[in-house]
Amino acid sequence: MNTDPFYPIGTPGQPWGEAERGQWRASQLPRRRYAEDVVLRIQALADRFETLNYGDLDYAGETYSLFALRSEPHDPALPTALVTGGVHGYETSGVTGALAFLETRAASYAGKVNLLVAPCVSPWAYERINRWNYNAIDPNRSFHKDSDALECAALMDLIASVDEPFLLHIDLHETTDSDEHEFRPALAARDGEAYEPGVIPDGFYLVDDSENPQPAFQSSVIQAVEAVTHIAPPDEDGKIIGSPVLAHGVIEYPYAKYAMCGAIAKARFTTTTEVYPDSPRATPRQCTDAQVTAVCAALDFALEHA
Repeated sequence: MNTDPFYPIGTPGQPWGEAERGQWRASQLPRRRYAEDVVLRIQALADRFETLNYGDLDYAGETYSLFALRSEPHDPALPTALVTGGVHGYETSGVTGALAFLETRAASYAGKVNLLVAPCVSPWAYERINRWNYNAIDPNRSFHKDSDALECAALMDLIASVDEPFLLHIDLHETTDSDEHEFRPALAARDGEAYEPGVIPDGFYLVDDSENPQPAFQSSVIQAVEAVTHIAPPDEDGKIIGSPVLAHGVIEYPYAKYAMCGAIAKARFTTTTEVYPDSPRATPRQCTDAQVTAVCAALDFALEHA
């Protein structure tokens, strides 16, 4: 077990208090602009989609409006699909992939499915290229009743307002090198635990829901994405990020147990994408294209098997 100090905030072995959270928060400076990168692109889509302002965040006077886009006209006879991106704000292609799907591919699904897309669930974290929100909370472990993560509570309220059941929910993520050198050490420090180094997989993979496994669905998405970017191989123990590989590029987590975003819609088909943007074999464009391809492949499979 590694007992050496591994993170500059806090005392090893002791969970953070408010002082440590404040120290961490003070170190998180804006590095990009949600209003310029995301909101302007959402506004440019207003003539093609209904824009929903489903909540507003206020963090010490910094305000962020939360937006989702919905296909028009809404047809209750059609199935409904949810696409979410930027639950972890630092995972860039989740945001750019959701927006690029709306801009380039969503029109081809008109008359086939009702689309609801939340491109950037965590704008404070997006600006700071961070995993956590303002209160050092991981949104993708906070989609539960009475959540302290305002981003999660707002999105859950939006989903609850949809009358029809969801056929599909695809949640767009990345696994980055910073997971290992920044975010996992920060998590261990925050919780007063020892940090154990891990291995970041080189390539794209999917996380299925162990409580609602859909192996054929996952494999169809992997097959489509493999034409765009490489798929992560298992490590020497046959695992990806510590989880057994069930099929080519597929692992699974219990979504609801971990309060993950993928559980909120209770969709028939669910998946969480994981792009690897730090690979020398992948460009930012490929990462975005991989997310768009995954969304389309997921929609195609779900509609065929609806």
